[in-house]
Amino acid sequence: MAPLLAVGVTATLVPALAPSPASAAAPLKAFENQRPAWHRCDASLPATFQCGTIKVPLDYGRPDGKTIKLAVSRMKTSVPGKRRGALFFNPGGPGGEGLDMPVWIKDGLPKQVREQYDLIGFDPRGVGRSSPVTCGLTSAEENIEHAYEPETFDSTTKWARTVADKCRARNGDVLPYITTRNTARDMDVIRAVLGEKKISYVGYSYGTYLGAVYSQMFPGRTDRFVLDSAVDPARVWRGMIQVWAEGSEPAFTRWTRWTAQRHRTYKLGDTAAKVRKTFWNLVERADRDPIELDGQKVSGDDIRAGLRPVFFSPKVAAEAVVDVKRAAEGRTVSRPSVLSGEAREPRRFATAAAGVPRDNGTAAFWTVVCGDTAAWPRDPEQYRRDAIRDKARYPLYGDFGSNIVPCAYWGKPAEPATKVKNRVGLLIVQNQWDSQTPLTSGLGMHRVLKGSRLVYVKGGEGHGVYTMDPRSCADRNVNSYLSTGKLPTGDVTCKPGQSAGVNPGIVPVPPQAPGAPRF
Repeated sequence: MAPLLAVGVTATLVPALAPSPASAAAPLKAFENQRPAWHRCDASLPATFQCGTIKVPLDYGRPDGKTIKLAVSRMKTSVPGKRRGALFFNPGGPGGEGLDMPVWIKDGLPKQVREQYDLIGFDPRGVGRSSPVTCGLTSAEENIEHAYEPETFDSTTKWARTVADKCRARNGDVLPYITTRNTARDMDVIRAVLGEKKISYVGYSYGTYLGAVYSQMFPGRTDRFVLDSAVDPARVWRGMIQVWAEGSEPAFTRWTRWTAQRHRTYKLGDTAAKVRKTFWNLVERADRDPIELDGQKVSGDDIRAGLRPVFFSPKVAAEAVVDVKRAAEGRTVSRPSVLSGEAREPRRFATAAAGVPRDNGTAAFWTVVCGDTAAWPRDPEQYRRDAIRDKARYPLYGDFGSNIVPCAYWGKPAEPATKVKNRVGLLIVQNQWDSQTPLTSGLGMHRVLKGSRLVYVKGGEGHGVYTMDPRSCADRNVNSYLSTGKLPTGDVTCKPGQSAGVNPGIVPVPPQAPGAPRF
């Protein structure tokens, strides 16, 4: 393992977690006994959608110390006699706002699920309306995708150091405690505040890791948990960025074959090799002379990074490459390109609070992925070597996935990363062709959760499965589990639903803050 701190890296000194769990129990009772002042979240939303605020310790090792505020929401079941408990949600991230999830997800839940649960949303610590972090980043500094080129590596290294320095300067004493483990502890405080003995949960993407960590830390309070589009706990977190490169190569190969079979439609080549050559010729052309598309100049690196998630849905990718080709030839492109800023802008829900810093999503992302684990190399040259190696291994995205990031200059984590390995019974749902959490990632989660069952959507495209098609095999299995508590007797293989492929990673499943990177 690389040393925690290398020459030239500034450390944030983090005090040890002094009190034992027993000595911390009494102060925590005060947090668990809170009674939020529930109120209508927004006049434009149903009156049944209520919001409240609670306090939690910044550092659970010192519950008598500084506190932060968490924003929590609920929609109570309309049939109290059928109520089983509370169903928590997380949209992904890190950095995704979850306060509004009960509103936008309720219509995707069948009656037998809605009637059994109060639906619970919350913004994780450091995010949205829960004591949001900011690093004061410019729009350029918020860009997380950096290709490796020998002539630009020094400037990329400077960017990484600048982001880390800015985050430390703005959030010094808070930074070490915006972590997944502490968010799991926050969830358990919310559970206690609601008066629940256990909680049920649906987590997407990063939310699968949060759910797995909760199940590891609080197995006796874990009821019915659904992990949709799963992170591999063994890859947290550098490996999860690198897996974007690893997972994109088979998707790209599949796309070339699919497109070649439809040469009459797309005219990109009548063999997979010719389609591949057409694409790489466009990348080389754009690197020499950027292509104007939707009023923007697009480089070869822009094409590689922008289309990486799109290749997981061949039809969308074929149309996108046709548009790039038309633009390169000086012809008119009639539809917005998936490479344009407008087309790739994440949705924002109507209740997004005023006063949340513009860079909050990105700041929270780096705060968690850098603060969760010490397993980030501290030597910039290791990133250089890895980027060169992976660009050759995974040409589409390998150098992006292994290039230097702010975590190289982060402080020492407040506590070790969670080792996820248990036999808690829960359900994992995974598409075969998922751009953000590829199949290998979902299988990694299934491997360490020994009591889990996997609902595998063979041929399924897109990031996120549950509630995308209420008639699908995957939804039927999830709904059965949430309503009865019975896991399938074994792993299940499903066919894609009718809406498969509508969410190839361009727009995340849940509403999220603009500019924020996502798993």
